[in-house]
Amino acid sequence: MKVLMFGWEFPPHISGGLGTACLGLTKAMLRQGVEIIFVVPRAYGDEDQSQMQLVGANSIRVRINHYLFGETETKKSNLQYVTIGSNLVPYVSEEEYFDIINNKVTVDRQFKVHAAGGTEGTIDLRGGYGGGLMNEVSSYAFIAAEIARKFQFDVIHAHDWMTYDAGIAAKNVSGKPLVVHVHATEFDRSGMHVNQVVYDMERRGMHCADKVLTVSNLTRNIVINHYGIPESKVTTVYNGVEAIGAKSSLHFEKSFDDKVVTFLGRITYQKGPEYFLEAAAKVLQRKKNVKFVMAGSGDMLEKMMWRAAELGISKNFFFTGFLRGDDVIHMLSISDVYVMPSVSEPFGISPLEAMRSNVPVIISKQSGVAEVLQHAIKVDFWDVDSMADAIYGIISYDALGQMFREYGKKEVDSIKWDNAAKRIKEVYKNLSENK
Repeated sequence: MKVLMFGWEFPPHISGGLGTACLGLTKAMLRQGVEIIFVVPRAYGDEDQSQMQLVGANSIRVRINHYLFGETETKKSNLQYVTIGSNLVPYVSEEEYFDIINNKVTVDRQFKVHAAGGTEGTIDLRGGYGGGLMNEVSSYAFIAAEIARKFQFDVIHAHDWMTYDAGIAAKNVSGKPLVVHVHATEFDRSGMHVNQVVYDMERRGMHCADKVLTVSNLTRNIVINHYGIPESKVTTVYNGVEAIGAKSSLHFEKSFDDKVVTFLGRITYQKGPEYFLEAAAKVLQRKKNVKFVMAGSGDMLEKMMWRAAELGISKNFFFTGFLRGDDVIHMLSISDVYVMPSVSEPFGISPLEAMRSNVPVIISKQSGVAEVLQHAIKVDFWDVDSMADAIYGIISYDALGQMFREYGKKEVDSIKWDNAAKRIKEVYKNLSENK
């Protein structure tokens, strides 16, 4: 069984949980005997490719059919513009999209192609989440069709909305079944104020897929109710967590006596940082020797800094910026409590990582991981009084914290990526047999 898998990021170059999930799942799939061609927009060369083939879309040579040159200096450089007739256009309505794929209309797309002469070149992709994201998504989909022509595979697997059009392109070229893996939806990221373009791309990917995988029943219900996907087409496969392995000896000790309460994630609406901050203020009214840490970056960071100052807790509240690798292990090593107050969390791997590091966790009831964890305190994200009480209880009563550490560690050790890999391999098998 060989799978063409489209992702958007891969360690060590990651911005969030998607890259971590892809790495854990990929390694587990390999242990199940599945061959994987993993495609990312850009490969940097320092990724671990010892067990799998990693393909950077930026290295795939594409045929140039029509040149559209700009200024004179452009002609002298290796940068050329190529206009492609493509049905992979993110900026269209659903009705327009179906007109395009049914060949009722044609659309010209312009791509920047690097070529040293001849009729082939490469499209420069960065794989980021910045302002040019939609152009990257469109270019990625165009290259995906070329990749599907060059490689042999049995199933296509696309992770999250940025890769859905790429998966559709590969399916159109190869005729192979497509699995889309929903790690988050636009409703999680934006509440009810969805970006219509992103929503349309998500919906298109789910409807074109032969199977939709969701990371929790919470997400499965959103997919069914908000995207109109039949229940029979949607399967929940819970995430796992990797064992620390050799890094288990990497442990740090606090150089102070204060308790440490940690929030680690993107500082955005979805993750509920403001509720963590308000709960921190309530705890500090009752207990002074506590340090609160908000580790991460995002569009609400500055607002959170100002709010901490308004509440008069800046002396006990620390902003570290985005952490990765050993810095995450360091942070968890010195934490007494980990809090994930997400407004809408499809799953949430970070609490598992905290429990793996012997840290008691408090999670919102609005998270997918709440469906699988028993030894975690669960509160509504908006209930800052309950959140503050839970934090206060764990840091004030040693027996309570010890109980969550002991039983939480045992529980998380059984939540493995291998369980997810077995379920997904069965999905692949059923699709291949019924195709």
